[in-house]
Amino acid sequence: MTSVHPSAETQAPATPTTDAAAEIQPPAVQFCDFDIDPRILSALTDLGYETPSAVQEQAIPPLLDGEDVMGLAQTGTGKTAAFAVPVLDSLADAGRADDGPLALVLAPTRELALQVSEAFTSYAAHLPGFSILPIYGGQSYGPQLAGLKRGAQVVVGTPGRVIDHLKRGSLKLHNLRHLVLDEADEMLKMGFQEDIEAIFEAAGDQRQVALFSATMPKSIHRIAERYLNNPREIRVTPSSTTGTNIRQRFLTVMHSHKLDALTRILEVEQYDGIIMFVRTKQATEELADKLRARGFKAAAINGDIPQQARERTVEQLKAGHIDILVATDVAARGLDVERIELVVNYDIPHDPEAYVHRIGRTGRAGRSGEAILFVTPREHHLLKSIEKATRRSVEKLVLPTPEELTNTRTDKFKARITEALETLDLTEMRPVIEQYEQAHNVPATEVAAALATLLLDGETLAAEPLPEPSARKPRSEREAGKGGKHRKDGMRTYRLAVGRNERVQPGGIVGAIANEGGLTSAQIGHIDIRSNHSLVDLPADLPEEVFERLSRTRIQGKHIDLRPDTGRPGRPFKKRFDRGAGADHGSKPGFRKKHGRGPSGPRSGGSGGGHRKGGYQKTGAPRK
Repeated sequence: MTSVHPSAETQAPATPTTDAAAEIQPPAVQFCDFDIDPRILSALTDLGYETPSAVQEQAIPPLLDGEDVMGLAQTGTGKTAAFAVPVLDSLADAGRADDGPLALVLAPTRELALQVSEAFTSYAAHLPGFSILPIYGGQSYGPQLAGLKRGAQVVVGTPGRVIDHLKRGSLKLHNLRHLVLDEADEMLKMGFQEDIEAIFEAAGDQRQVALFSATMPKSIHRIAERYLNNPREIRVTPSSTTGTNIRQRFLTVMHSHKLDALTRILEVEQYDGIIMFVRTKQATEELADKLRARGFKAAAINGDIPQQARERTVEQLKAGHIDILVATDVAARGLDVERIELVVNYDIPHDPEAYVHRIGRTGRAGRSGEAILFVTPREHHLLKSIEKATRRSVEKLVLPTPEELTNTRTDKFKARITEALETLDLTEMRPVIEQYEQAHNVPATEVAAALATLLLDGETLAAEPLPEPSARKPRSEREAGKGGKHRKDGMRTYRLAVGRNERVQPGGIVGAIANEGGLTSAQIGHIDIRSNHSLVDLPADLPEEVFERLSRTRIQGKHIDLRPDTGRPGRPFKKRFDRGAGADHGSKPGFRKKHGRGPSGPRSGGSGGGHRKGGYQKTGAPRK
């Protein structure tokens, strides 16, 4: 293993002459110390990047020098910028790529492909005419074909969909200068080894390779030995990713109940400054509006708001004129406000690295801080990824009970009455109330209660419990009936209409389900391949849209016709997905014919790759 320090070649080795001199530490490396295109450096500065992480410090210099790199780095270490910055620096003035992309990044899942694509876009913000295109299964081919035709310089894709485009002839790799494998070990676990090797063969020899993996099994080393040219090995192990002075809690809540849950927490728990993170620019404005409507002093910042306006908003937060800042990850880069005591992950990030950056906005300079994470029932796999990457468990948050909320609201209302009695001039209104009391023979307490109700303006001091987040089961579980298999670990068994007769391999099943359904290999359990069908364990709370998308996926050219397993072999799945009487079941992709087979017509583009001859190798197929 060789470690690289960017300034090693420009600084002569110092020879300390005293103990005091030996204690002098070299200044921390900055991004500006790298020989990076000024436009890319400007984008990094806009995002608040100053000091590179360990993986960035080690990987960027050799990649800038054109060397191949093989890096051991887990999620949360900043590896995306480690390979994206050198790639963009190399292609900054390349112009439109009419005859195929100049860089290809392979990622195991659509979520990671989108995330990497967004990061590239952020770093290339000041490169005019530069295009980054994500391609992945589950999305129609139209936008991807149009993007490839326009000449995207960088393509970020999942292996199965990249192979599909290569076979169609819509993607050409003969001009490729850079090939990046992100989370290579995960791709091999998902059965993509043959696809990866085919992509290397299509890419030719005139390309620089960067391979990043959280683990280094023998299969990774075999790929490196065969396809990488004398790679520089780097190894980064994160020492600690989240501060121990930050209390981290999560709440399982349906998306539609997040705002109610949030306001209940803020009613009972008192904080100074708060920053809330959401995924989209539009969501920042919407949430800030809803918070203001509920009496909170809130404002939004996002990439569409001019820099001067963003700076004014941050100054208002510092000065206490607003208490809640609703932001996107990009807009909050570099934000350091001493007042922030609480970070709310209103939308859970898909990447643990983003979570670490978010909660790092509190607990600065040794102060204590708090972080709250909202998780919908279908997002618990993301919570587990965060806990695994940060090596810390997140405490379960218990919402205030209705009694606690009612008492809190009552106490606050009484405090308003006390303040009014102490500070307001009641001379004018006192005789009015006395006259009303005498004229209508109504006790003063009743008059006061009527006025208080008017003051509340339709609101109530009494709190009702929020609905349970798991009250409604997903369609896949509802339709399974009592015969379905339930697993203690949250998995259930599903039946696929392909088996040994179609020469299906476990890797082909894993690849198809992961690519088309957007699932990780950790969400795909035991696989049992039989003669005319297969059984696979998947999450019991499989979202409805994922269930229907997988039902239309093909392996070996045949629809897998996914359905919950009832333990009754050969039983047709009679439940139809018709939306009304008289629907033409056979003509719509979500419907099944009576004999239980999937719809006819052109294949749905299952980019898991199982429809390709020979399927996948059995590489890394997960077993329980």
